Amino acid sequence: MTRYAALLRGINVGGINIKMADLRSTFADLGFENVKTVLASGNVLFDSDRDDVSTLKSEIESALRAEFRYEAWVFVLDLDAVRQIVDDYPFDPEREGWHPYVLVTPEPEVLDTLLSIRDELDPEVERIQAGDGVLYWEVERGMTLKSRFGKSTGSAKLKASTTTRNLRTLLKLLK
Repeated sequence: MTRYAALLRGINVGGINIKMADLRSTFADLGFENVKTVLASGNVLFDSDRDDVSTLKSEIESALRAEFRYEAWVFVLDLDAVRQIVDDYPFDPEREGWHPYVLVTPEPEVLDTLLSIRDELDPEVERIQAGDGVLYWEVERGMTLKSRFGKSTGSAKLKASTTTRNLRTLLKLLK
């Protein structure tokens, strides 16, 4: 059995409200074991003996679309990958007055596009750095949605290919 984290994009914001008990039920109905939700922002831990992540992603998205009637986008990572992402965070995660974020994307071209604005960022407000399938982002508290990078990640064309988590959320997945 492998322990996985499913990161759901855009639930319990913007009118897509899902109760965590219902979400756990949907995952259990897919045959996953030891299902647990973490926070109410779309983080699900589960065990599976299947190791094809793209198939798991597809099955979960289909089930969520059918059950909750919304356009579901899911990112599935095994917990070793989550641990590596956390361990590789390049900035000080405890920096006072700043948020440590990780943007997840399986698409290298999306990562390259987002990285292309690095030189346009004000380092007094935010910094980004590439990782393995992720982009690390540090932003001053209160500037997440106002910053240059924050605004660029909110575009509709990125909905299906990215999701962002606070590093502290990823740490909770590992506990």
